[in-house]
Amino acid sequence: MLLLKSDRKFLLSLVFNLFAGRNLAGEIAQEYMKRQSEEAPIEDLMELVQQIVAFHMKHNAEPEAVDLLMEVEDLDLLVEHVDSTNFRRTCLYLTSAARYLPGPDDMLVLDIAYTIYLKFEEYANALQIALFLDNLQHVRQVFESCDDLLRKKQFCYILARHGIAFELDDEMCAEDSDREFLQDIINNAKLSEGYLTLARDIEVMEPKSPEDIYKAHLLDGRASAGASVDSARQNLAATFVNAFVNAGFGQDKLMTVPPDSSSGGSSGNWLFKNKEHGKTSAAASLGMILLWDVDSGLAQIDKYFHSNDNHVIAGALLGVGIVNCGVNNDCDPALALLSEYIGKEDSSIRIGAIMGLGIAYAGAQNEQIRSSLTPILNDAKAPLDVIAFTAISLGLIYVGSCNEEVAQAIIIALMDRSDSEFGEPLTRLLPLGLGLLYLGKQESVEATAEVSKTFNEKIRKYCDMTLLSCAYAGTGNVLKVQNLLGHCAQHLEKGETHQGPAVLGIAMVAMGEELGLEMSIRSLEHLLQYGEQNIRRAVPLALGLLCISNPKVNVMDTLSRLSHDTDSEVAMAAVISLGLIGSGTNNARIAGMLRNLSSYYYKDASLLFCVRIAQGLVHLGKGLLTLNPYHSDRFLLSPIALAGLVIMLHACLDMKAIILGKYHYVLYFLVLAMQPRMLMTVDENLKPLSVPVRVGQAVDVVGQAGRPKTITGFQTHSTPVLLAAGDRAELATEKYIPLSPILEGHVILKENPDYREDS
Repeated sequence: MLLLKSDRKFLLSLVFNLFAGRNLAGEIAQEYMKRQSEEAPIEDLMELVQQIVAFHMKHNAEPEAVDLLMEVEDLDLLVEHVDSTNFRRTCLYLTSAARYLPGPDDMLVLDIAYTIYLKFEEYANALQIALFLDNLQHVRQVFESCDDLLRKKQFCYILARHGIAFELDDEMCAEDSDREFLQDIINNAKLSEGYLTLARDIEVMEPKSPEDIYKAHLLDGRASAGASVDSARQNLAATFVNAFVNAGFGQDKLMTVPPDSSSGGSSGNWLFKNKEHGKTSAAASLGMILLWDVDSGLAQIDKYFHSNDNHVIAGALLGVGIVNCGVNNDCDPALALLSEYIGKEDSSIRIGAIMGLGIAYAGAQNEQIRSSLTPILNDAKAPLDVIAFTAISLGLIYVGSCNEEVAQAIIIALMDRSDSEFGEPLTRLLPLGLGLLYLGKQESVEATAEVSKTFNEKIRKYCDMTLLSCAYAGTGNVLKVQNLLGHCAQHLEKGETHQGPAVLGIAMVAMGEELGLEMSIRSLEHLLQYGEQNIRRAVPLALGLLCISNPKVNVMDTLSRLSHDTDSEVAMAAVISLGLIGSGTNNARIAGMLRNLSSYYYKDASLLFCVRIAQGLVHLGKGLLTLNPYHSDRFLLSPIALAGLVIMLHACLDMKAIILGKYHYVLYFLVLAMQPRMLMTVDENLKPLSVPVRVGQAVDVVGQAGRPKTITGFQTHSTPVLLAAGDRAELATEKYIPLSPILEGHVILKENPDYREDS
């Protein structure tokens, strides 16, 4: 009884101290603000802060300690108070709080978390923060601080998934053979192998034909009767569906069939079932089917370079770019093959080569390509479409780099355009190329935004909106969302086009964090009810971006309603967005909706084409791929993936002129966002290792006491496994220790030395 009394006394005093500390902390914060404004001394306050922080950190109240230090602007104090028992909870709170802080406080908070992780040798976590900050010096420091080669292999897998070009040197890895091996992982040389291992394990290697996706036999007689409405358009749709569904599998039933096979169809036959520019997409689709498999892909595409048809050659050039997407190669085969076609007479060949370079070298910041492409921008003889695709490719290659020379070249190209050219749909791609240079770079865009105010009035506002939405993409900045909403609230005359990118901008900025995402979905619903027609046409695309590869039921219902809209452009955008939110999920409900839509629109060739594209997207990679640019528990945003999505969505703002015109191959920009949605566990020799894992919905455990469960509603599977949006995995066995804090993509496991088998 005495023991219980003393226990109760201790608990009461602890609770009292915590509440007193919390109360005192609030008063200290107010006093600090007051003294700062009066420029009075604060030494006595800081002594109190030291004591309160020390108490909080010892008594599991890390969030309170962090909040107090933020208020008194002295977060550096935290580093000396964390220890091995509380640093994880502290850093989790810091990284979560950073999303809700204004700049530059957010970067400061993340820097502190990075320092703490390095202090406790949690290098993989430190690397993820370095990538979030886009700080390559920090990435170098992580490699140099860690001596364990196995952990460095895991870092390389994290870098490869993020998709940045990164060169190792002798300081990061001394041994030449080891460095070469690590560089191969960063360059994604093994991605195709891992993806096909997953496909064999899940038993989906069998190629699928477009008919397997359409499932026309489940509909009444109308849909099949409508197939002859526009056979060239239907064949083109089948080309895209086939490319999306069999992406990365290396075999299909249209393009890779040997000529002597009993089915009678060979790649040559299918190619010539497409008309003119349709052949470009058909030839390029081979690159998609052989995605990431550079050696085999280049060998199979080579035969099209000897064609007499310029459209086929253009497709082959684009196919070379697609095969090399996300895979870096020391020999630079894409550059060697494509650079000689940049200056050709035929504009379709030039576009194929330029777009291929943009896709193959996205994010590479390759100087050689820059010096080849920038002269095209200011070439008075070059056609507008060639200039537009050059701007986009340069924007991709230098995505998020704020490169002044490229920016200047695109600005001059915009200033040189004549009044009549500003009415052309493709002119819109020039401001987008400029915007990509500042993707996610916030204030760095301001100088360029000032210059854009001098542009022709027909493009000025469009350029403003595009630059603003790109610069703040993924930041969740509430003030910028309000600014963009303000532009959408205006009722303007018919000729204005800048509200489309403003609507897309709301989605691009708000996709950064969950709460903002939900709020912006509600705001977009209001825009549907009260907005002008050009706003309504962009809303479905914005919804598609917010929920990409994540079919939320409320968004699915909204898009389903809009897919029957009286305005055909709204309906088309809604249909494409149904494909985007279901991309790679094999979602049965969306697949059923699209089947019904194919029956409903069987007489409308344009809408039927959009339905087919959406069907291909839903079954992307037979359900093994995702288009979501976020990874690592939604902490990191891949700039290259987002850039690919944004280009495609901007093209969809004028569906009839671009996607349904002769530039349908812009759909292939989606390849930049395609990634296997897998968890592949490998042993210390990087060979696949099957272990039991629990997969369930992720739970937010920031600031929760004790050791809360991080997933809920889980099921136990053996790796490799597929991860849906919002899923999180954890090992179901203590036999192995994962070298990555987040179980996604390739995770190296090492044996746990303390593990004992139960007798």
